[in-house]
Amino acid sequence: LVLELNQVIIPTYGTVPDQQNLHTPEWVDSDDKTDSLFFKDGQRRIDFVLVYEDESKKMTHKRSDRKKQKRKRQVYESNLINNGLHLEATRSVLDEKLIFVKVHAPWEVLCTYAEVMHIKLPLQHNDLKTRDSAFNWFSRLFRVDENVIKPEQEFFTAPFQKEHLSNFYIQDKDTFFNPATRSRIVHFILSRVEYATKNNVKKFGINKLLDTGIYKAAFPLHDSSFRHPSTDPNCPSERYLLYREWAHPKNIFKLQPLDFIRKYYGEKIGIYFAWLGFYTNMLTVAAVVGVGCFLYGCLKKDNCTWSQEVCDPNIGGNIIMCPQCDKVCTYWNLTITCESSKKLCIFDSFGTLVFAVFMGIWVTFFLEFWKRRQAELEYEWDTVEFLEQEEQVRPEYEARCTHVVINEITQQEEHVPYTACGKCIRMTFCTSAIFFWILLIIASVVGIIVYRLSVFLVFSAKLSEHISGTETIHKYLTPQTATSVTASLISFIVIMILNIIYEKVAILITDFELPRTQTDYENSLTTKMFLFQFVNYYSSCFYIAFFKGKFVGHPGSPVYWLGKYRNEECDPGGCLLELTTQLAIIVGGKAVWNNIQEVLLPLIKNLIGRYSAAAKSEKVVPRWEHDYHLQPIGKLGLFYEYLEMVIQFGFVTLFVASFPLAPLLALINNMLEIRLDAWKLTTQFRRMVPQKAQDIGAWQPILQGIAILAVVTNAMIIAFTSDMIPRLVYYWSFSVPPYGTHSSHTMEGYINSTLSVFNISDFKNASRPLSPWFGNQMTCRQVYRDLRYPPGHQQQYEHNIYYWHVTAAKLAFIIVMEHVIYFVKFIISYVIPDVSQKTKSKVKREKYLTQKLLHENDLKGVKKNMGKIADKIIKGADSTFRPKDE
Repeated sequence: LVLELNQVIIPTYGTVPDQQNLHTPEWVDSDDKTDSLFFKDGQRRIDFVLVYEDESKKMTHKRSDRKKQKRKRQVYESNLINNGLHLEATRSVLDEKLIFVKVHAPWEVLCTYAEVMHIKLPLQHNDLKTRDSAFNWFSRLFRVDENVIKPEQEFFTAPFQKEHLSNFYIQDKDTFFNPATRSRIVHFILSRVEYATKNNVKKFGINKLLDTGIYKAAFPLHDSSFRHPSTDPNCPSERYLLYREWAHPKNIFKLQPLDFIRKYYGEKIGIYFAWLGFYTNMLTVAAVVGVGCFLYGCLKKDNCTWSQEVCDPNIGGNIIMCPQCDKVCTYWNLTITCESSKKLCIFDSFGTLVFAVFMGIWVTFFLEFWKRRQAELEYEWDTVEFLEQEEQVRPEYEARCTHVVINEITQQEEHVPYTACGKCIRMTFCTSAIFFWILLIIASVVGIIVYRLSVFLVFSAKLSEHISGTETIHKYLTPQTATSVTASLISFIVIMILNIIYEKVAILITDFELPRTQTDYENSLTTKMFLFQFVNYYSSCFYIAFFKGKFVGHPGSPVYWLGKYRNEECDPGGCLLELTTQLAIIVGGKAVWNNIQEVLLPLIKNLIGRYSAAAKSEKVVPRWEHDYHLQPIGKLGLFYEYLEMVIQFGFVTLFVASFPLAPLLALINNMLEIRLDAWKLTTQFRRMVPQKAQDIGAWQPILQGIAILAVVTNAMIIAFTSDMIPRLVYYWSFSVPPYGTHSSHTMEGYINSTLSVFNISDFKNASRPLSPWFGNQMTCRQVYRDLRYPPGHQQQYEHNIYYWHVTAAKLAFIIVMEHVIYFVKFIISYVIPDVSQKTKSKVKREKYLTQKLLHENDLKGVKKNMGKIADKIIKGADSTFRPKDE
């Protein structure tokens, strides 16, 4: 590959030519064809557009700087022409300072670089018979009308070779390379052509020219307006069809035309929408089961014995709870938590356990079936051997290759950008920077916890001034609720601010690492960003689920944070409802914020640009100028769309035991997300440079890691965060003799037996409440279920036998649930192959045809030539050794 690149690319890296030897683009006036995709002659197709501002009209730079920029641009364009590209320049009809340079790649250039890039092109029609699925009749109801978007023809393909040109399926040279492939080849050339040489260091590539402002934009053209078909009868108007049949909201329940998306935008965009559509379809099953579990909790809510006891004035009304903070907090009545206990019954039910087990198995089915679907797309879209054959070295990497090393395999010299020691230093620096930012996030989480602890004192003093709680607002706005909601909102704001900062830091760190290929670059950036986002988004949820209320001591001996703040306590029903609140605020706020950022901002920018442009001129605006006023897609492409969905996947799977409706909300969001992303691509953004992608990259192992972690987190939420295990232990063991007094298993008396008793005379002076004690009782109840011996017992305030039974049951539950689900996951992974038999047959058939058409024909030619040579040798031998005639 390096030799091939050198043969094609390196000759353009000569010394910068003299001014008189520079080639310049053809200058033409703009025509009246608004949808034209061709040069002025109507024959040569526009494959790419470069936009720059006329240096003579720039007023923001010094004259010497403008001259240097012009020189670099002229050299760059001259080298493009030397590479065989055709250039045509046109001045803008709306802004006379802007110049549009249209780029066309002729047939010879396309063939040369298609071979260098190992692009796979069609050999012959796919002759394998396809068997229709049993559900084909059902899926046809949701497919795009085949009369509008015709199905793509299937071909067997092979890497292009000019010497085997006759073996490829070429009906028309103008259509053999489709527009997406043409743009990809031209972008490959643009990224590697030189524009200056300084101190024997070559500077090249369109990306650097864009970064320095020499060019303002570089993009391939959309083929038409999205509002109406092209006026050119030969134009297929694929953008218009994509908008009408894919991006329009009316298609929300239709399947996506994935082959058509791939044809127009390339494999990288196609694989994203294929994954997102597959994930959304799988969420349908999870949403149905989740809604079923939620309805089960609603139906069982009225039969929730422990909640009835909390709300009963004769039981909960007679239970006085200990203060939740030192001095300023007062005693309070258990019935204040009546409403929250009713809500908790919905989520903390047996249905939640069933759903958590189901989701552990569901995520395995999702990942395994996605692997099969991905393997099918790899074959159909010719990316099976993409990473090994087609992917090129990044221009930024090539430019830094100044060190010479010996390749261990070939034993030949090759150039690398850094030595082994340099690479070690880079990795050490990058790792240290990542850990620093993660520690910064953890520090912000600690800050939120300190906020919770300090503000709880204020809410306790203001919201709970007496025990009775007769005011209506006290039923809903408890100190815990007020603290939880405000802390969640502040946590969300901090998360968004840190996201903006770390995004720039992660890009700088990855650029400093200097990955070799674009896939390596994206995988490295993906790992960093997700590690940060994981800690940023999930840390507060992990705190509430597994740490809050777990290390608080007891009223006579509380545990303090930083020696000052008394540790937070959960509601008497546990922290599950608070975890649900936290999830709802973060997930809901994140969805709203992302939609504003992704949809509203580009729309407003485009509207402003459109109206300001319309006010300047009423002339006919050509297609390239329309596209220029759209928003650029950004260097990271679909990275943030993937990140958004994977973070959502984490919320759906990691904490689903606390919120069974999460898959339903994710399903609704994703159905809108698909159409919003499609609408955004087709209407608000310039056309992306089509790129190859074999799979979803580093996101695949991240999803697998989340799936494994989800089993653990859901088991621990049910065991330690919910109240299910203590209730089951009470029902089966402590409601009947020898520990209980009931004659049969029951939940009656559960509240009274699980809230530990504390003698108010045992309060220390530092924590004794300032408010007077109303009533004749000398004891109060511990807020959380700590299960301790009462005052006067030989082991008062020590954990009782019930506590140790519950702890053993929790650990046993975690071990059993994890092992059962992991075993089922292993069986599913083993039974479902990653590649279907049908796909394997197609791959084998293609390899056979490639060998037959491209290699056996060569062998026949060799045999034919060798046969002629052999005949000549035999004839010569016969004439030499034949006896002379007498």
